[in-house]
Amino acid sequence: MARILVAEDDPNNLELITYLLKAFGHETLEAHDGAQALEFAQRERPDLVLMDIQMPVMDGYEAVRHLKSDSVCEGTPILAITALAMVGDRDKILQAGFDGYISKPIDPESFVQQLNPHLVNTAGASPRRAAPLRTGIEPNIVTSGLAPSPPQGLSVLVVDKLPLNIELLRSLLEPLTYQVTSASTVTEAMAKLRMNKPDLIVSDVNMPDLSGYDFIRAVKSESALRNIPFIFLSSSALEDDESSFAMSVGAAKFLTRPIEPMKLLDEIEDLLGVRKSRPIRPTILTADYRPGPRVPRVGDRLPRAEGTGGEGRSRRSGVRQGQPPKPHHY
Repeated sequence: MARILVAEDDPNNLELITYLLKAFGHETLEAHDGAQALEFAQRERPDLVLMDIQMPVMDGYEAVRHLKSDSVCEGTPILAITALAMVGDRDKILQAGFDGYISKPIDPESFVQQLNPHLVNTAGASPRRAAPLRTGIEPNIVTSGLAPSPPQGLSVLVVDKLPLNIELLRSLLEPLTYQVTSASTVTEAMAKLRMNKPDLIVSDVNMPDLSGYDFIRAVKSESALRNIPFIFLSSSALEDDESSFAMSVGAAKFLTRPIEPMKLLDEIEDLLGVRKSRPIRPTILTADYRPGPRVPRVGDRLPRAEGTGGEGRSRRSGVRQGQPPKPHHY
């Protein structure tokens, strides 16, 4: 996987971009202005630079000119992250030296795929150790383990209406030889369950046809399916009462996003009884010198648009905070 420098001064955009990159296995470095981006690029030599145009201290245009004239960085692909608000912005960006651009607002479902053409030469590259920073900032290095292959044949059914969530679970499980099948509706999930019984079900709560609670009731009502372990993985901001309700209808675990990928893997393996022995995998390095909100971690909650979710209700489940969830019927 690639080492990618993200230069962005807006904390919400930075959080979204780094979340997506880390979720797909990339290592990230973070800069909050053009001058810091220039220093990090020269010293860390990333495989790709993603750069906002409007930044303090030094804007993206000046930073890319410096980088493209630097013998160390001249071959590094640099993409602008921009809203392209003015006529002629595209030509101006390319003439300044950027190798391409990605338009704001970021589309989570296609963002990482847009980077692939610029990462063709990074596959299989050996990790490079970070050089010391001139600023004296101590980098925050986070290491995570990778589990051994589970027993051959273990299969997981992932049920979620969002393709991105399904893809993230695939990217976590399939490299470890799990067999992953997916469904975007309860109806589709039940049809697949009756054809091939998996070892585990991981399901969201909110689905376009029936709810996750309808789904688990249907599963538990069939003698051939009722013993399959069932995990709810929800993005809702929930109180303990909904978690308790989920367990009361037969769920083995109720997990909420954001969740660290390795923590999610631990929960899955704990339920399946897979032995954990995790060698160290490549590090994720982040560097931040600004006071204020902490640096986002893998699996942190995605920024949400203003106005989403009702007043006093969790964003996706519709459950009013502090009240037990209403029973679902099917």
